[in-house]
This record gives sequence, C-alpha cells and structure tokens, in this order.
Amino acid sequence: MRGRAIAGRFDLAVVALAEISRAHAQRLIGDGRALVGGQRARASDRLRGGEEISVVLSAPRDPRLEPEAVLLRVAYEDASMLIVDKPAGMVVHPSAGHARGTLVHALLGRAEAQGQPLGSIAGVERPGIVHRLDKETSGLLVVAKSDLAQASLMAQFGDRSIEKEYIALVRGEPTAPRGRIEAPIGRDPRQRQRMAVVAGGREAVTDYRVDGVGGGYSLLILHPRTGRTHQIRAHLAYLHLPIAGDQRYGGGIGPGGLQRQFLHASRLALRRPLDGLLVRAWSELPADLASSLDTAGIESRDLPDGVGSMVETDERP
Repeated sequence: MRGRAIAGRFDLAVVALAEISRAHAQRLIGDGRALVGGQRARASDRLRGGEEISVVLSAPRDPRLEPEAVLLRVAYEDASMLIVDKPAGMVVHPSAGHARGTLVHALLGRAEAQGQPLGSIAGVERPGIVHRLDKETSGLLVVAKSDLAQASLMAQFGDRSIEKEYIALVRGEPTAPRGRIEAPIGRDPRQRQRMAVVAGGREAVTDYRVDGVGGGYSLLILHPRTGRTHQIRAHLAYLHLPIAGDQRYGGGIGPGGLQRQFLHASRLALRRPLDGLLVRAWSELPADLASSLDTAGIESRDLPDGVGSMVETDERP
C-alpha cells in the first residue's frame, strides 16, 4: 500500500497508513518493507509530512523453509487461526542451530497438505507465528492463517488482552498462597544465555497462586501479564523458587528424573479474528509432567482435562 506521510516519526506515519501497531510498524521498517520515497529509513527519522511512503504487509515465503510432515495436536481451529498444543523439545521457528524440525516447518507441511495459507507479516522465517514458547516448554500456542488474523492476534498480545495460564512445579514453597511478582527483566550480565531481574530491565509482571504442596515442591498456577523472554523462569528463580527440571535457572533434575523444566502453557483465552467472539482453549499436562507430579506426591485441584476449546457465543460487551 502507498500513501502520504503525516508529519513526525516514520514509524508513526506507518502506523497511521497501515493501521497496525507501532511494534509491527518497526518490524516492517527493519525488514525494509516500509519505505520513504522508495528508500529505507530509520523508525525514528522525522518526516515533514506529505512524503510518499510504501508499506508491504505480506512477506514472501523463504524458499529455504521446506515443509515437513509432522502431526500436530490442535486444540482449536477456524478459517483464520488455530491453537496448537506444542510438545516439549520443539523449537517454534528457525534460528541458529535449528534449521529443521521446528514448529514452522510442521505448520508449513500442514498448510501445504490442506491447501491453506499462513499469515506472513511476522517475517519470512515466522509464517503464522504470533508468539513463542521456549523449546522445552509445552502447551498452547496461537497460529494465524492470514495477514489480517495475524495483525489482530498480535494487537491482542500487544495490548495484553489475551489471558495466558501456565502450570509450574517449583522447588520450595512461596511465603504466601498467592501473589504478584513485579520485577524488571533483562539479560543476565553474568550468564548471557539467561534472563534475570536486573535494574533497568523491561517491565515484567507475573501473578501466581499455589495449587498444591508436597515433597519439597509447590505446584503453581501462573498468569504472566507481560510477555518477556523467559519471564516465568526468571521471576521464579528470583524468588528462590526455581522450576523443577530447569537446570539453566537452578531447578536441577525434577521429581522422577525429569530433565526439562516443569512448565506448561495450559490455558488461553482470546478474541478470534473472524468475529471477535471469545475462544477459551485448554491443554492437559503431558505424560512426563503428570508422572513427575505423581512422584512429588502432589494432588492438583485445578488442572485441565484433555485438550480442547470452547467459543463463547455471547456478543462482545
């Protein structure tokens, strides 16, 4: 699309033209898909107003991405999106050391087999991707089938209107049965592969409540209100409650010999792009986490049963 710029920052001119979020506009500028007079510019560059700007929302498919036939467990699907139940051990999108076997490769294989598209506005290596889960974190993840749906879902994540729930087993017991962690997160200056609570870090907020205690462990239900990298893992380590099995953040090997972090994205609630109706999806604990929980001797009062979803049919308030 093309149009005339408003006066002010380049990224805000792109926001006004394309009706997208500022973060999305900055990604397009960085990718060279938003131009001023046919030339690249910085997001912070000042425009006088009236310059011609062009914006390409759809990114071309990366020819290096080969579709892979991998069966995905799906909690919800409609014409605009799907919610997949990602297994532990699967990386979401290609990155250094992960050129094959990612969720993106599986999504491309599924889309090709079904003759369906994927949203392209997040970049050539991230078709359909709206948000991420760590490699060893299992659970629910939203995927967009169109650019319009991807923009809608990214906006919901951006304004923090999507409800996310995680289940974690931690070493130790919180001092209160429920609470809120408000501590800024940034790169750990001593271990660059970790995130940590640091002065000057980005705002990060996580709510939690205790769902069960036993054997030196506590089962927590968590609701991250922000979406920082490794947020839950870093916040719990900061409270000296590292996640069982999370050896990077001090959790050691979990009950029953669990070798990966006991962290599962168990519930999601969001507005579907088709019509704005509320979708609620859920995912039960995978077998390895359920077995580890049994070993710890903890009985939960509030874990999802099975993998599925429901759509609330009432109109938006």
